[in-house]
Amino acid sequence: MKKVYLDNASTTQIRSEVLSEMTKSMSEDFGNPSSTHSFGRNAKSNLELSRKSIAKQLNCSAQEIIFTSGGTEAINWVLRSAVKDLNIKRIITSKVEHHAVLHTVEALEKEFGIQVDFVALKSDGAVNISDLVELLSQETKTLVSLMHVNNEIGTVLELKEIGQICQQYNALFHSDTVQSVGKTPIDLQDLPVDFIVASAHKFHGPKGVGFLFARKNMGLKPMIFGGEQEKGLRPGTEALHQIVGMTKAFECAYLNMETEKTHISKLKNYLLEQLQIHFSAFKINGNPDNFYTICNVLLPFSEEETPLLLFNLDMKGIAVSRGSACQSGSAKPSHVLAEILTNEDLNKPSLRISFSHYNTKEDIDLFINALK
Repeated sequence: MKKVYLDNASTTQIRSEVLSEMTKSMSEDFGNPSSTHSFGRNAKSNLELSRKSIAKQLNCSAQEIIFTSGGTEAINWVLRSAVKDLNIKRIITSKVEHHAVLHTVEALEKEFGIQVDFVALKSDGAVNISDLVELLSQETKTLVSLMHVNNEIGTVLELKEIGQICQQYNALFHSDTVQSVGKTPIDLQDLPVDFIVASAHKFHGPKGVGFLFARKNMGLKPMIFGGEQEKGLRPGTEALHQIVGMTKAFECAYLNMETEKTHISKLKNYLLEQLQIHFSAFKINGNPDNFYTICNVLLPFSEEETPLLLFNLDMKGIAVSRGSACQSGSAKPSHVLAEILTNEDLNKPSLRISFSHYNTKEDIDLFINALK
């Protein structure tokens, strides 16, 4: 039985070039980057070359890139430090954010008594710009935290437009870019965003490593304390093999971005064609023109078939999901779909199919046959 992996929004297959780079780093660059001898200096050199490479792709300064364990850590850090250290009194976010944002904001509300406002959403899950402007018109020191690409339905936020609105009202702007970094160009000289985050495992790199972009002189303070690594902002010996692996994955992503986007977009269109042929009553959750790597569909099956749908697909070798992998063990329906679907549709089976360049038309055919 051929296995089919269509859950790339949760994590991606590591590239062979990345594995080679990591193996080389572990065997040759085992020095501590903070040590002053030649082993340490060599490790430090590779660490800073990685930082410069990532910064070059994003068109920002190397000193604005800070290595972390991934998106969740970076999000927690930005939101917490904004409240503790940057005098933020209010956070505007949405109810379809990743739980790394929602649960952090909830904790900060309880701990510091900050004001939390949720921007209204359109029927497809997109942010209602008029409502955001109205919320920002209140004169309170504010941080706006809105994700670039929704990890469940693929809704895309216009970063430049939102950033300009935030600038107009003197609000800080943080965007969870975990689903978009490495899959679409991001020019940080052009985009008025103060903080973005990334996780390497979303763009064919290793798990357990990511980065934070914090615009120069933002004033973030460390969340944990220890040594002077990462300019004292994120202490702890850097995981060099993971960082160079992430950098290699990032370089490959940018090098192949247009080719891979074309390939994936064709696959997504093919999937929709096949669904139309075999399950014509299916619906797309969100906007049909959402991000090219994600397709979330409501299937015309009975409510009784919902609980065992993923299990039965898995038994046929098909890996898809109902939503974020971070909450896949939960019996609750997706909090994202709960915002855009009726209660009746929410109980019906919806699937998130997410693609990478490793997928083929044969994968789609096998998935459709398994569904049938």
